[in-house]
Amino acid sequence: MSSPSKRREMDLMKLMMSDYRVEMMNDGMQEFFVDFHGPNESLYQGGVWRVRVELPDAYPYKSPSIGFVNKIYHPNVDEMSGSVCLDVINQTWSPMFDLVNVFEVFLPQLLLYPNPSDPLNGEAAALMMRDRPAYEEKVKEYCQKYAKPEDIGASPEDKLSDEELSEDEYDSSDEQVVGKPDP
Repeated sequence: MSSPSKRREMDLMKLMMSDYRVEMMNDGMQEFFVDFHGPNESLYQGGVWRVRVELPDAYPYKSPSIGFVNKIYHPNVDEMSGSVCLDVINQTWSPMFDLVNVFEVFLPQLLLYPNPSDPLNGEAAALMMRDRPAYEEKVKEYCQKYAKPEDIGASPEDKLSDEELSEDEYDSSDEQVVGKPDP
């Protein structure tokens, strides 16, 4: 694991094998999109965001650049650019972390535990501190408006996991035929 380019390849493959939809932007492996689902048990549950990832030449020694493409209402995400304010990515990044950590730990934690005292979106931070129910309503409104599967170019079927598909959706027995046979 000597070169950053080998590590980049390995981390990208690991991300793809973790069931994330990854779309490369160019021929190289430095810029790509990842479809990210809001964490369960959060205000963002059910939302799907396209996240732009840019890996610097010095990755994994230098942190990736992460930004939401479709709009999200969150104190630590810039509403216009989608930039993310996350200490572990911006200041305390370590080569021990990888891309899977970003999507399975860091971003879900960010959405579950917003930090209004270090905002990129001052309006969201102020609303969260001043009127929590109104903040939560606005988050849900943004999810419904901007974070549907079709908003990131995915079909609604892409959103369903294997566990969510029930067997009877694939049952092709003749018992389900409705109507009368032709005379």
